Amino acid sequence: MEPSLFQAGKLALVDLTGLSRDSLHLHIGLLVWLLAMLLGRRPPRSLLPLAMAALAATAGELLDRHNALSLLGHWHWQASLHDWVNTLLWPSLLCLLARSGRLDTALRT
Repeated sequence: MEPSLFQAGKLALVDLTGLSRDSLHLHIGLLVWLLAMLLGRRPPRSLLPLAMAALAATAGELLDRHNALSLLGHWHWQASLHDWVNTLLWPSLLCLLARSGRLDTALRT
C-alpha cells in the first residue's frame, strides 16, 4: 500500500523547503493561527484562531494516524503528541501573552 496523498504532500513540502518536519509543524501552526486571525478579523487574544490551529493540528494527526495504521498496522501516538505540541506551541504562547496583556506591552517597547 502506498502513502496517502496527505503523506505524499508532506514529504514533498519537506523536500521543497529543506526544513525538518518539526520545523514545518512550528511554521504551519503559526501560519494557521495568523490566517485565522486575519481572515476572521480577530485579535491575538481571541481563542478562535487558537482553536483553528488546534483543529488543523488534530486533523493532521488523525490523517497521520490513519496512514500509519493502514501502512504499518500500528500508530506511534507519542510522535503524534510531539507533532501536535510542536504545532500549537507558539500560537498558544502568543495567545496567552496577548490575553494577559503582556504581548501588547512587549510590542510597544
